[in-house]
Amino acid sequence: MKICVNRWLNFFGALGAGLLIVGFCLILLWHDPLVFWNDDYEISVLPVFADVARSWSEGHWPLLSPYSWVCGNLAGEFQYGTFSVFVNAAVILIWKFPLTFPQQAAALSITHLFVLAIGAFLLARDRRFSISLSILVALVASLNGWIICWGATDWFGALGAFAWLPWAWWGMERALDVRRTKWRFLWPAPFVYLVITGGFPYAVVMLALLLVWLTIKSLAQTRNVLSILPLAFGTLLGFGLSAPAWLAILDYVRGSARELQPTSEHWQWLVPPAALPGLILPYWTVKWTMFSSRLIPHTATELACGLVAPVALIAGFIWRGGTLVRRIKWELASLVLVLVLAMLPAAGLFRWSFRWLPFFHLILAICAAEALQTWRGTGSTLRWPGSLTPATTALALVILIALTMSIFQTGGPYAFPLTWIFLGLAVLWYFLELLLRNSELGGWVPVAITFLAFLSTYLCIPPNCGVPKYNLSQELIRSSPLDSRHLYLSLYLWAEQTYRTGKKPESVGQIVRLGSTSMWGQLRFIKGYSPIRPAGIARKFGTTVHGEIDPEVGKYLLRNQAGEGGGLARLGVDGIVVARELDVAPQPASEWQLVISTDEGRVFHRRGAPFARVRSVASIPSRSSEQFASATISQINDLRNRVEVDVDVPKADRPALLTFSRPYFRGYEAQLSNQKLAVTSYRGLFPVVEVPAGAHGRLILTYRPYWLSWGTGAAIASVLVVVLSFSLRFVSASWGDQSSARVRQAQGKLSLAPPGNQS
Repeated sequence: MKICVNRWLNFFGALGAGLLIVGFCLILLWHDPLVFWNDDYEISVLPVFADVARSWSEGHWPLLSPYSWVCGNLAGEFQYGTFSVFVNAAVILIWKFPLTFPQQAAALSITHLFVLAIGAFLLARDRRFSISLSILVALVASLNGWIICWGATDWFGALGAFAWLPWAWWGMERALDVRRTKWRFLWPAPFVYLVITGGFPYAVVMLALLLVWLTIKSLAQTRNVLSILPLAFGTLLGFGLSAPAWLAILDYVRGSARELQPTSEHWQWLVPPAALPGLILPYWTVKWTMFSSRLIPHTATELACGLVAPVALIAGFIWRGGTLVRRIKWELASLVLVLVLAMLPAAGLFRWSFRWLPFFHLILAICAAEALQTWRGTGSTLRWPGSLTPATTALALVILIALTMSIFQTGGPYAFPLTWIFLGLAVLWYFLELLLRNSELGGWVPVAITFLAFLSTYLCIPPNCGVPKYNLSQELIRSSPLDSRHLYLSLYLWAEQTYRTGKKPESVGQIVRLGSTSMWGQLRFIKGYSPIRPAGIARKFGTTVHGEIDPEVGKYLLRNQAGEGGGLARLGVDGIVVARELDVAPQPASEWQLVISTDEGRVFHRRGAPFARVRSVASIPSRSSEQFASATISQINDLRNRVEVDVDVPKADRPALLTFSRPYFRGYEAQLSNQKLAVTSYRGLFPVVEVPAGAHGRLILTYRPYWLSWGTGAAIASVLVVVLSFSLRFVSASWGDQSSARVRQAQGKLSLAPPGNQS
C-alpha cells in the first residue's frame, strides 16, 4: 500500500513540477511574446524544423535538405536531433497547429523544459527528498540562467539534449541499485539514447563525465567490479540505440572548418571567478570574454539559480559542514570539477566552456536539497520543522554582496530594482520561516522563494544575453518574390551587424533569406547556417557560421565565375541575390537580367530557362584532358535523399559524365539498372557520375553513407536486446506471480486441514 501511495505521489509531484515550469514560461510569454524568439532560433532552428516537418509529411527521412548547400546535411549537423524520436515527434505535432514563428519556438522550448523538470523531480525523489525539495530541484534544473538565456531561447539543441540528462542520471543510479531486479540495466538505455540524439555535443561529454563519476563512486562504495556491470551494459545499449547520430557527426566533421577553428575561440565564454557572486545576485556585472575575444562587462544572468540553492549550500557549510560533507562528498567533488571545467579553456572541437553551467546547476540543486534536508527533523518528509539558519544566511549574503557591489561598481544596469527585490525576498523568506516553522507548509517556502527569484530575474533582465533579434515576417513561408526553380547565391554583410532589430527594425529577409531561412519558402540557396561548415562548398566560399559568404569571395565569383562556362554555372547557380549594402552585379551583364529590386536588395536571374538539376557535360576542369559523350537525360525526379533520372548514352568510344546540382557528401551511391557506378565529386562540391558508353536506363543516385548502414544496424540490434529483455522480464515476473499464488494457495489449504492431517 505504501509503495502504491509513493508512486501516486511521484506521479502527481512530477506532473506538478512540469506544469509549474509551463506556468512560469507562460508568465514570461505574457510579459514578452518574443522571449523564446532570438538569434539562432530565428535563422537556424525554426526554418530547419519547418523543413523537417515538411520532410516527414512527404514521407522522407530528413537526412538531407534540398534548400541549402552549406546546411544540407541535417543528420551530420547533429544539433537538429535528426535521430531523436522525441524531437521529431515534438516537431511533427507542433507544426500541425497554425502557430506563428515565435509561438512555434515557445511551444518547442516549453515542451522540453516540461520534460527537464519531470526528470529532475524524479532524480530528486529517488534520493529520498520530500515533494517540496524535489520540486525545488526541478525549478533550479529547468529555470537556471543558462538554460533560459541560451538553451530555451537561442541554442535549442542544448535544451533538446540536456532535457534528458536528469533522466539518464536517474536511470544510471537505478542501474546501480542492487535492491532492484537483474533487469535494472534497462533503465539508462532509452535516456542515454535521448541525450545523445538530442543535438548537443557538450551534453554527450556531460553524460560521459556522469558515467565516470558514478562508476568511480560505485567501485569505491562496493569494492566490487561487478557492481557496475548493469550501468555499463545499459549505457552501452543507449550508445547502440543512438549510433547513427554520433557516427554521422564524426564523419561529417572530418575536414570541416570546425576542425580548424581559431585558438582564440577556446578562450571565449569562460566563467570568470569574479562572476561567482552572480550565483546569488544574477545582476552582478564583471568582464567576460565573449564572442569578440575581448573582455566586456557582462551581467551574470547565466549563473542565476533562484537565490535559495547557493545560499542553502553555503549555510550548510557554515553551520553543519561536517555532517553535510559526509552526506554529499561525492556530489561536492563533481560540483567543484564541473565549475572548474566551466572556467578552463575548451579543447579540440569544443568551445565556450560556460556550456558546462546547466550541469553545474543540476548538481548544485541536488547539493542544496541535501543541505536543506540537514535542517529537517525526524518527522514526516512532507514537514519542514523550521530552521531560520538558511533564511538568515540569505539575508546576510544579499546585504554583503549588495554592499560589495556598491563599493566596486559591479551592479550593472539592472541593480535597481533587483537589489531591493532580492533583499525583499530574503526578508520574506525569514518571516515565512518564522511563521510556518511548525507547519507542514514551511517546506514550501524555499520553493516559493526560488520561483519568485527566477521570475524577478527574467522580468527585469532580458534573458537573451544581448544576442541579436531579427524582425522576420511570417511571409517567409512563401517563396515569392523569388523563384523555387532557381538555385540562388546570396551575398549580404554579417547579419548580426546589418539586420538585427537595432539596425533594421522593419521586416527583413524576404530577399536575402538570412541563415537557413530559405527552408521556410522551399527555396534553393547555396548558403545556410552551419556551426560545422563541412568540407566542400562551405570551405570553398568562406561561409561563416551564420551563413554569410565572404564578401570578397562573393565579389570574385560574380565578376569572374558567373559567365556561361564559369564555376557558378557548373554548380547550377542561375540566380543571384545581392544585398543593397553591396555594390556588385554578376558579369557579364549579357548573361544576367535584373528581375527584382527592393530596398533590401537586387535579384538577378540567368537568361534562359533555369538549369536542370542533372546535366550531361562534355568536359570538366578537374579532368581537363578528357572529353565525354553527350547523354540524353529525361524524367528527372530530384528527391530529398536521392535523384532518379532516365539516361541514354550514345554507343560510342566515350562515356558520359553527369553532374548533379546538389552538395556533395561522402556516402552517395549510384546504380544504373543492376550496375553500380562510381560516385566522385567535382572538387568536393557536387556529385559526379560517369556512365559507360551505350548505357541506358533509370539511374538512381542515393545518399547511403556507411555510418547510416552501420549505425542503423547497431540501433536495430540494441532495440532487439531491449525488447527481448523486457519480454523476459515480464515472463519471469509472471512466473514469479504464479509461483507465489501457488504457495499462498498451498498454505491456505494447509491451514484449513484437520490437525491430524498437517504432518
